[in-house]
This record gives sequence, C-alpha cells and structure tokens, in this order.
Amino acid sequence: MEIIYEKRVNLTLSEALESLKAELKERKFGVLYELNFRDKLVENDLAFDHDFYVLEVCNPGFAKQVLDQHLDMGYFMPCKMAVYEDAEGVKLGMLKPSQLMSISGYTDLEQMASNVDDILSEAIDAVVKRADG
Repeated sequence: MEIIYEKRVNLTLSEALESLKAELKERKFGVLYELNFRDKLVENDLAFDHDFYVLEVCNPGFAKQVLDQHLDMGYFMPCKMAVYEDAEGVKLGMLKPSQLMSISGYTDLEQMASNVDDILSEAIDAVVKRADG
C-alpha cells in the first residue's frame, strides 16, 4: 500500500496552501508548524528553486487518545502534509498516518489512524474539488 496520498490541484501554490489550511481547520486540525524548505535552504546559502511547504498538523483529541494508549507513538506525530509545485503543477499530499502507525505493531490504533487518513484525505480532496468547481 502507498504511504503517500497526493493530488494535483488547479491553484497557485499560495492559494492551495491557504485553502488546505482552511479545510483542515474545518475538520478541527490545526497547523502546529509550517516550513518552506526553499527558505530554510537559502538561509543556509544553498540554492533551491522550488517552494516546498511542509505542514505539521494535529487534532488534539486524536493526539490525546493515541498518547494515552501508547506514549511512544509521539514519535509518529504530528501528521505531515506537503504543498509544493513541480513541472506537473501544484500538489497537495500527506504521509498516511495508517501506514506510519502500522509499523508500530499497535493494532489497537489501526481504526483511529484510518479515520485520520480519511479526514486528511477529505481535506485534500475538498481543495481539489473546490478548485475544479
């Protein structure tokens, strides 16, 4: 099974980024951290021509449930999402929490991780649908 869920969207990079944040907020996921790799690399005198945003997102309720059950699962959190542009256009994606959690061996987290997959992929799909709308 694929570890990445990704969709192309007919928006500018900044429009896609802002739209994704709005969709996440509607689904009670907050952005804890936002990084543009280009900016960070340029800060270190490394030329990099592509904006590549990484968002670390979290739903406090889900996070608490996971950590209450298995504190060491904090290594897998928060969820990572990306917005970037390549030769094919602007893309939105995420690392699937269900795939990450599956390597932990904690079968009691499978359903919750699958639910988070669904919510985050719905946010991505909503951005794409609204752009095509």
